[in-house]
Amino acid sequence: MPVRLASTLQLHCCNCNVCCSAVIAAMRPGVPWPDMHTLAYKKILSALAKGGLLQGDVEDMVAAEVGALFMPHGLGHLIGIDTHDVGGYGEGFPPRIPRPGYKSLRTARGLEEGMIITVEPGCYFNPVLLQPAFQEPTYSNYLVKDVIEQYMGMGGVRLEDNVVITAEGALSLTDVPRTIQDIEAVMAGAAWRDCSAKNSLKGVPPAVGLVMV
Repeated sequence: MPVRLASTLQLHCCNCNVCCSAVIAAMRPGVPWPDMHTLAYKKILSALAKGGLLQGDVEDMVAAEVGALFMPHGLGHLIGIDTHDVGGYGEGFPPRIPRPGYKSLRTARGLEEGMIITVEPGCYFNPVLLQPAFQEPTYSNYLVKDVIEQYMGMGGVRLEDNVVITAEGALSLTDVPRTIQDIEAVMAGAAWRDCSAKNSLKGVPPAVGLVMV
């Protein structure tokens, strides 16, 4: 019998991570990394609204910093000699953005061909962030409290792709299950789908990494 994700709570949260594909599709040389962070927020907030956890206009939610309540971390980090590589901020580079969520970005630079950077959208239900937000009108107008409280015990989900910027766009080097069906199949003991042919870049073997919290 297939192993099911624990409940519809995890199902909704995994659906939020379809934003990973949207972000990678939008990545190309010249695109500012904070714009990709904003795109991730829009996808996650839209999914939460569709699931009945949020109400109101998504653009207004982004402006009100609602996204940082669910994704307080930065979208990703550069990869080089170190896993968390240097070069995010420095002389001649855009400064850190002092906004919730955005201030956790490892860089505010524009993407460049040859960069390798992680794309790590996640959706968390953190009582430390959400409980005070229920009492703050700036946030509470968008939060459906009784529905969100049902999710508080699950933690959250975060998936990571290692992505190389190409001349025309971006390519994920990560070979992991992404759909609900694939994840459930792997949990039940099935082998991962072979995505090597799709994800390899000029013979570079795909990186492997899956983070689920």
